[in-house]
Amino acid sequence: MAVRVKLRINSRYGGEALTTALVNSGFEAETPQLLLPRSLASILNLWPPPPEAQLIEVGTAGGPVRNYIVSRALQVYVETEDRRVGPIECDAMISLLEYEVLISDMLGGELGIVILDLRGRWRFADEDKVRSTEPPRYWF
Repeated sequence: MAVRVKLRINSRYGGEALTTALVNSGFEAETPQLLLPRSLASILNLWPPPPEAQLIEVGTAGGPVRNYIVSRALQVYVETEDRRVGPIECDAMISLLEYEVLISDMLGGELGIVILDLRGRWRFADEDKVRSTEPPRYWF
């Protein structure tokens, strides 16, 4: 079981969404990034991509894929039953293949997410409270 957290996402292009996101330490990035499926990008007014979006090639376990990236497009918050952490400004990476929102290693660190074990237990860096994973949300 993986660690998923509930996120509130605000787009500087006018959209907002509440979803769960997979904390993915294998999604390495130099800046805080949130990978969005195309259907969610549409809700956030990021699809079709704005003119400043860049088409980039990224390496994945399945081989290279091409995604759009929009710098500093989002503000994200982690929301739990008793806390709201954020906002953290991040880049939006728009995927035409992925159906789940993915949190990059850098964004997870900025949000203070600490994975305790791979069975879905986590906490914020500034607390001792052990939290449980959220159910997945798929954006088809």
